[in-house]
Amino acid sequence: MNRRDFIKQSAAITGGITLTGIGSSIISSCNTAETFKISLAEWSLHRSLQSGDIDHLDFYSIAKNEFGISAVEYVNSFFFDKAKNITYLKEMKTRADDLGVKSLLIMCDNEGNLGDPDSKKRTQAIENHYKWVEAAQYLGCHSIRVNARSFGTYNEQIELATDGLRRLTEFGDTLDINTIVENHGGLSSNGEWLSTVMEKVDHPRVGTLPDFGNFLLEEDVWYDRYKGMKELMPYAKAVSAKSHEFDKNGNETGTDYYKMLKIVLDAGYDGYVGIEYEGTVHSEMEGIRLTLELLKKVKKK
Repeated sequence: MNRRDFIKQSAAITGGITLTGIGSSIISSCNTAETFKISLAEWSLHRSLQSGDIDHLDFYSIAKNEFGISAVEYVNSFFFDKAKNITYLKEMKTRADDLGVKSLLIMCDNEGNLGDPDSKKRTQAIENHYKWVEAAQYLGCHSIRVNARSFGTYNEQIELATDGLRRLTEFGDTLDINTIVENHGGLSSNGEWLSTVMEKVDHPRVGTLPDFGNFLLEEDVWYDRYKGMKELMPYAKAVSAKSHEFDKNGNETGTDYYKMLKIVLDAGYDGYVGIEYEGTVHSEMEGIRLTLELLKKVKKK
């Protein structure tokens, strides 16, 4: 059975149970708020890293000692020239191991468009990601996060992104590394479009990294974030809890975390939810702390 058939069969089973009147109670008892784990995405500290106030190699100690978080998600731009530097990667691995911090994934940007209409540029973009797949394997990650950026009509971009992702995923499969796509602007922020791409790639090592907030299609045009999350969660191998601002009660002002995490849990997801603070009202450290407190509050609900 391929993944497409499995998802359809699972949906049919769930639907059948619901009709009996006991579905929601079963789902509720199975998908308790205690199932997801919390990780820290390095982008939460991007201003401090870019200014040099924080060094990339100190990311582990900040995650563990400041917030008690034992799993991290890297951003390749903070060690962009170190992907093949085994000495540097070994130091990363040593620091993580010394603190008992798990490396989950590498978010990869600025390596070309995997859905580029130019076949040579598309191939180059695919091959540019190979070193990050290898680095992810060395560090003990399960995935690299990529972008499905393309150009052309809606359907043309489906075909182009599918080609690039399938070829990169097949390479990653040789090293037991997943290729996961974030909703990250353009058509990738359209949940229906990206889920269609996932169906067409149809590989067990391809998936999504649904981000609570990245549903901006173009300037001032937003895709419904809750609809998008529902569409992307069947393929999720990671989840990003994007946050910007918080009200006096500690709730994120742009996203209903209770509603969003219910979608995550109802999909049967029990992996890590990564804190990705991107706001400017609070300091990065405070924004991370507020996001962490909110996630913990939702877990106890």
